[in-house]
Amino acid sequence: MNEHTIAELSLPVFSAPDINFELNSSELDHIIPPFKVSDAGAGGNGFTLLGGDTSDLNNQTRIAANLLNIVSGHSAVDHPLCEECADSLLDLMDQELKLTVEECHHYQKFFVKKFEVLGNDGELDTLTKELEKLKEEEERLMNELASLQEEEKATEGDIAVGEEEKERLDQEEQRYWREYSRQRSELMLTDDLHRSLECQLSYAQSQLAKLKKTNVFNATFHIWHSGHFGTINNFRLGRLPSAPVDWSEINAAWGQTVLLLTALARKMNLTFEKFRLVPYGNHSYIEVLAEHRELPLYGSGGFRFLWDTKFDAAMVAFLECLQQFKEEVEKGDSGFCLPYRMDKGKIEDSATGNSYSVKIQFNSEEQWTKALKFLLTNLKWGLAWVTSQFAKDQGWMTNESL
Repeated sequence: MNEHTIAELSLPVFSAPDINFELNSSELDHIIPPFKVSDAGAGGNGFTLLGGDTSDLNNQTRIAANLLNIVSGHSAVDHPLCEECADSLLDLMDQELKLTVEECHHYQKFFVKKFEVLGNDGELDTLTKELEKLKEEEERLMNELASLQEEEKATEGDIAVGEEEKERLDQEEQRYWREYSRQRSELMLTDDLHRSLECQLSYAQSQLAKLKKTNVFNATFHIWHSGHFGTINNFRLGRLPSAPVDWSEINAAWGQTVLLLTALARKMNLTFEKFRLVPYGNHSYIEVLAEHRELPLYGSGGFRFLWDTKFDAAMVAFLECLQQFKEEVEKGDSGFCLPYRMDKGKIEDSATGNSYSVKIQFNSEEQWTKALKFLLTNLKWGLAWVTSQFAKDQGWMTNESL
């Protein structure tokens, strides 16, 4: 072998004490077990001579010797020995074996003598009795252990039953909390509803108190004036050359006027003898009961002097109904008096003594407008009287009474 080969073979390898027996099979394949002396063969010297050239044999022997020296230097176990070394090793092992056997005999003799001494002193009987007591104690403890094991099994059974009961109680608790949450939610909703109803009730009571103090007639029918015109709910009733009011506004004002007189008569349980007032917005009319015909309280355009007698007849009939209302009020209150006297379709101004007709025919716009203004003033007085008489009974002032 050359120097490089010897240097590579001299590198560290796995030694026997460093072998990890927990390695897997792939790692164990790379470990070379140490060579034993018994593996050298049946020959006494462990070598087998082969035929061939002697120089070759000497060369191979030297190479094998070098390899054995290298491997032996890296292992705790010596590798194939020569016959002389093997004999020396066997002699050494035989001596160690003899020494060990003699030492064992000495120990046996020592313990036998020791027990004989103990038996002679009575300590053996004591130890025997103590051994029996220990056996009895062992038996008692074994019985106690068996009893404890049975108790353990019973306890484990009780624990299993307890676990089942615990699981049932856990489920019951979860069901209880779900039910509690649902009830709590319903309670909160009910509380909110209760508070809402209380707020609604409080608002309704405040509105009721306000309504009790409110005059529905005055709030519903506002009679006032705008220059030469009398107004009801801001609708002008009349017409002037300088202020040609549209007929739709005049018709709406007549509708409100008819509705007011109808409501006042219903409150007093008054039924008109000849006529029936029919409030119908800007197309209100008066029905003549004896003739079964209708008189319109609305115009269709233009100021007419010689025609449209039905409209004039309707206004005269309305004035007559207002006169009947006045007479009904005077029966219960002799001190009641309207500011303007009404008679046969005319209204008289007591301050000047002048009379103004409610008809359009043979009349001027100024006088017709003033007559309607006086008519609304009489209605306002009648409204004030009804309000004062029934102030203590506010319940009647509802939409139905209108």
